[in-house]
Amino acid sequence: MKYRVVVDPDLCIGAASCVTVDPSHFALNDENKAVVLESATMEGERTYERTLELDDAGKDNLILAAQSCPTLAIFVYDENGKQIFPE
Repeated sequence: MKYRVVVDPDLCIGAASCVTVDPSHFALNDENKAVVLESATMEGERTYERTLELDDAGKDNLILAAQSCPTLAIFVYDENGKQIFPE
């Protein structure tokens, strides 16, 4: 399934817990804000919003990463646009 992941840079404090939990989809940028990666080896644009195609295990890991954020700066939406985290 496809999931839209959005990081609110105004809420992000650069704790990097999302990077620790899911380094294949999160990194910190030069401003110490979380960004969403398409994959861990991605060389291109680092952005605050991205649509990812994930299996069940990938979705579970993505949700765990979002839950680990101390400021709840990571929002996850299903392919129908329904917000699934935070609920």
